[in-house]
Amino acid sequence: MVEHAQDALFRPVRAGNAFEETVERLMQSIRLGVVAPGERLPSERDLATRLGVSRVTVREAIRSLQENNYVESRRGRYGGTFVTGEVQKAVSGKDFGDVHDVLTLRKVLETGAAETAAGRSLGPAERRGLRARLEEASASPLAQYRRKDSRLHLAIAEATGSAALTAAVAESRMRANELLDHIPLLKQNLAHSNAQHERIITSILDGDPAAARQAMAEHLDGTASLLRGFLV
Repeated sequence: MVEHAQDALFRPVRAGNAFEETVERLMQSIRLGVVAPGERLPSERDLATRLGVSRVTVREAIRSLQENNYVESRRGRYGGTFVTGEVQKAVSGKDFGDVHDVLTLRKVLETGAAETAAGRSLGPAERRGLRARLEEASASPLAQYRRKDSRLHLAIAEATGSAALTAAVAESRMRANELLDHIPLLKQNLAHSNAQHERIITSILDGDPAAARQAMAEHLDGTASLLRGFLV
């Protein structure tokens, strides 16, 4: 039974957010009890093969979970990576619906905002503003990252020229941040997010709506993977 459950959870991840999806699968296996407290995770090599990712990606995901005390490494003949103890319990059914609703609304609004902003003829001030918000987020210390990240996403919404859309994105972002505040900040994810932000802003400034929409969708999918892994 456990082996079948592991096969279901440790299936190949999609390209684009390999780190985030690997974390999601590992956290799901822990929170569902497929790998119980005190039990050992499959080896890095085994996980890399099952998930279809590099061992470096698996190692980074495990390191992130170690830093947040979900797993620990033990050396020696019977060593490996072990689940440390009870983790945060799954949210209730109602909250599950809330998470899905937040993620769905956010994706619809923000992919549309990125596409619309890229389709506009932006003035010099708007272009400077987007680049400034991007640089702020990229250089932000860990404690301020979510605030700087929010400012960047709101700047993209403002670049659409629609006050109503900007207000909707702001409301959606507030709901998303309430969820994000319950999961750890993972350094590898933030580095990946910054690279994705660069692609989003570059696509907008280049006037490429399709690329801007795709880049934003991929970015939001990574965040969704982490929220599902830690909360759902």
